[in-house]
Amino acid sequence: MKVRFILLALLAALALGCRSERQRAGESDVINLIMETDIGNDVDDALAMDLLYKYVDAGKINLLGVCINKEGSAPGEFVDILNTWYGHPDIPIGIIREGADCETDAINYAKAVVMMRDEAGEPAFSRTLKGYDDLPEAPVLYRKLLSEAADNSVVIASVGFSTNLIRLLETGADEYSKLDGKALVAKKVKLLVTMAGDFENPDVHEYNVVKDVPAAKVIFGEWPTPVVTSPFELGRQIKYPATSIENDFGWAGLHPVVEAYKAYMPMPYDRDTWDPTAVLYAVEGGSWFNVSEPGLITVSDEGSTFFTPDPAGTRKYLSVDPAQAEAIKAHFIEVITSAPANRK
Repeated sequence: MKVRFILLALLAALALGCRSERQRAGESDVINLIMETDIGNDVDDALAMDLLYKYVDAGKINLLGVCINKEGSAPGEFVDILNTWYGHPDIPIGIIREGADCETDAINYAKAVVMMRDEAGEPAFSRTLKGYDDLPEAPVLYRKLLSEAADNSVVIASVGFSTNLIRLLETGADEYSKLDGKALVAKKVKLLVTMAGDFENPDVHEYNVVKDVPAAKVIFGEWPTPVVTSPFELGRQIKYPATSIENDFGWAGLHPVVEAYKAYMPMPYDRDTWDPTAVLYAVEGGSWFNVSEPGLITVSDEGSTFFTPDPAGTRKYLSVDPAQAEAIKAHFIEVITSAPANRK
């Protein structure tokens, strides 16, 4: 018995040691993730953020930061409201200045939620931060977060324009790292997951691409890690239902994502889940989807996207069949309607 006990103890110590080595090397079951979002333009960004907080609660991800590529103070303040409401107030936020012109493209639901007041005239939702215009620009926050991460350990989920990402690639050495942006990304990032493009119809110039075509060209052509894309034609097959927004959140009281959904368009409406599908792949991998063979992705001057199979390529895209679409929709409803574990 004594020998058996010693043997078990040695095996346990060995397993812990191996796990520690994997963690130091960036190989952990918990994904280090940075979210890149144009939150405030389309409400599916808010649904994607809900998924991320639930993944944090479940211990599946470390949400290292949220970087925003929609200008103005409202997007940063809205993310602070979300961080606070979901019980993760310390998640860093990076913003953009002189980004794409998109303020009049849709109802800014982020601003609508930020402006909400209770019966006493006080803000309807609590905040943690002050001075949203003083938040760091996204490339600066990226460099800080990446410099602190283990090599080859970070997944970036980009569900907006590529402006911040190209600016990151263009950065030089600074207080955080001696590496330039491209070398820092190559060293620290293992995967970029984007919501972008349309590979079924070249006449579709997808929004995230056309708002900054030069940046999209560089990201698909020169980004130094593998890239997996959830395209327009996938997200439109899976719609988050208005019936869920109207009926499944009685437990929540005032809910910032529900209020955002209501503010975005007159209810009732079902909304495409472009961004949640990118987040789903970034965290849970390809089991929900059909994943293309490796290849190259190119972007035309007009914003069309094209995929060319190439065994040496590092780009892939996702698709779904009807059964997969229904399974993903049910999964989204189950997760998004659940109560956050850390909500105060």
